[in-house]
Amino acid sequence: MNKKLAAALSGGAVLVLTLSACDSNKELDAWAKSVCDDVQPQAKKIGLANTEIQKVTSDNSKPEDVQKTDSKAFKDMSDAYRAIAAAVTKAGAPPVDGGDGKKQDAVKELNDTAHSYADLKKQVDGLDTKDQSKFADGLDDVATRLGTLVKNGDDALKKLEEGDVGEAMGKQESCKTTTTPGSES
Repeated sequence: MNKKLAAALSGGAVLVLTLSACDSNKELDAWAKSVCDDVQPQAKKIGLANTEIQKVTSDNSKPEDVQKTDSKAFKDMSDAYRAIAAAVTKAGAPPVDGGDGKKQDAVKELNDTAHSYADLKKQVDGLDTKDQSKFADGLDDVATRLGTLVKNGDDALKKLEEGDVGEAMGKQESCKTTTTPGSES
């Protein structure tokens, strides 16, 4: 019933920020530390939400339990992506060529992803748990949308992490440990 949902989650590396370390300037390193330190707790929140969805998916839970777990997880993910966008906004533009554009693009995509997770929560909340077949069909649609969201969230951060910014982030301990439970890289 909910296998497609689990596949969408496990197939995407939500926030993998482990990058190779190179020399960069102190201003960029300070910017990266600020972002990484704020992102780490949010990445953990996203990882825990993914784990909860996978757990409820794999243990043949009742539709009501799946709905409740998925709804909470999508709310947590929405909140986390919104907080990551706020962290990038707070840090300002990375001190590199085109840094303002990188920041603006990342913040927009992260906020869009947060909004989409909020929409998924509403969609899951509206599923009919009394009709097993309708519930399963609804979850299939949710899983399809989820696969796209995981990719979009990853893409937003990958664009931000390109070049010198990524190198500076890769030097930060909090970015090196920002892989989420259940993600594959």
